Amino acid sequence: MREAIPFVSQGGAAAAQAWIEALRAAMPEERIVDFAELDEAEWAQCRLAIVANPDPAELKRLPRLEWVHSVWAGVERLVEDLGGSGLQLTRLVDPQLAATMAEAVLAWTLYLHREMPLYAQRQRARLWQSEDYVRPEQRTVGILGLGALGEAAAQALLQARFKVCGWSRSPRELAGVRTFSGEQGLAQMLAMSDILVCLLPLTADTRHLLDARRLAMLPPRAQLVNFARGAIIDDQALRAALDEGALRHAVLDVFAVEPLPADNWQWTHPDVTVLPHCSAPTNRETASAIVAGNIRQYRQSGEIPANVDIRRGY
Repeated sequence: MREAIPFVSQGGAAAAQAWIEALRAAMPEERIVDFAELDEAEWAQCRLAIVANPDPAELKRLPRLEWVHSVWAGVERLVEDLGGSGLQLTRLVDPQLAATMAEAVLAWTLYLHREMPLYAQRQRARLWQSEDYVRPEQRTVGILGLGALGEAAAQALLQARFKVCGWSRSPRELAGVRTFSGEQGLAQMLAMSDILVCLLPLTADTRHLLDARRLAMLPPRAQLVNFARGAIIDDQALRAALDEGALRHAVLDVFAVEPLPADNWQWTHPDVTVLPHCSAPTNRETASAIVAGNIRQYRQSGEIPANVDIRRGY
């Protein structure tokens, strides 16, 4: 009998059980078990673990572990915890996740484009006043990060007739998108972005990438959407830019500390929309099917489909 594959998570018993049921349905030939249900003898046989924000101390209790497969797309915590362990790491690359993120990027870009925060303020003030209409062709949306999520978001924005530009660490070409890379390219891209959408992974290079200096590169009264990781933006620099009116509005779905503490300034700032990390939730069924496909490939070939460069952080 094959060794068990433990599911390791800190997300609570109900969430873990839901994941285990979805994974079992996707690969009934495997034995997927909650980490806590295995004994030490079984832990000693495990070569693969499926994880969702695992406790690294639990992974260290698996002495033969070779490969960790995350059911999340973001892996910065795993890279930090496992970077020196020699383990192979696979993150989730799911077309459904990209489609869900593209939908969210389009929805919240339209929210800003069609002045919804302003009209909500005017409703509270009982002020009947409209703004001149701006066509999407007159608005440029900049995307930070042109991986699978960024590419899907760019296509959705182009279909909605926005002008789209984007920046990535390495040069990329996307049809219909003005693309940039490098430090100079970042400055150029920021300078033309009326609405900036952040979809970058969190790494040592991207932490506080959007600091006071770079936020100042945006056009006056630009707007911002962060669907990546909270630590990519310097919170105090963002607050100052909003207070001074340099930035008009920020839609924030991610924060340095989550859940966002009740006393944080973002909750009550008039020019901030707070979301509870809901822009692109992972679909358990499609994610489990992808994990199952990777494990079947491993069983057949013996090759681990690792797709995370520990040195780069993603």
